[in-house]
Amino acid sequence: MGMSVTISAATEHDAEQILKLQYLCFQREAEICGDYGIEPLTQTLADLRRELDGCCVLVARLGEEVVGSVRGRVDEDGTARIGRLIVHPRLQRHGLGGRLLTAVEDRLATERAAKRYHLVTGSKSEGNLRLYRRNGYAPVGTERDRAVVLVAMAKDAAAYAASA
Repeated sequence: MGMSVTISAATEHDAEQILKLQYLCFQREAEICGDYGIEPLTQTLADLRRELDGCCVLVARLGEEVVGSVRGRVDEDGTARIGRLIVHPRLQRHGLGGRLLTAVEDRLATERAAKRYHLVTGSKSEGNLRLYRRNGYAPVGTERDRAVVLVAMAKDAAAYAASA
C-alpha cells in the first residue's frame, strides 16, 4: 500500500474519531440487516469514553487519522469478549482487520490472561465471517440484537500460551 498503518492503544483523544468511524462502518451492517437502531449506531460519546476506561481499546492510525479500531475485555472466567472491529471502507481488504484482531488477542492474553476469545457478528456479514474463520474462530451459537441474528464465534487462547 506504500503507507504504514500503526496499531496502538487508544487514548481519550481518539474517542470522537473512533465513534465517527464506528458510525461509518456500521451503516453497511445496518443496511444488510435493515435495522439502523443497532447498538454501534446508537452509542454515545460519553458511553464510548467509559468503555475506553474499562476495556482494552486499540486503534489503527494512518498518520493522524484513526482508520481502524477494536476493543475487548476479559470476564472473571477468562473469556475475552472482542467487539467493534472496524476498518475504514477505503482501507478494507488489505489485511488490517486481521492485524487488529491479532493485536487485541495478543494484548488480552498477555495483559489480561485471556483463556478464550468470543465475538459476535451479523449472520449475513460474509466478509466478517470469513475473516474470523481464517483467524481460527468457529461458530458456537446465535444471539439476537433486536431483529438482527448474530453469530457467536469462539476460539481457545491456549495456542498463544504455548507459543508465547
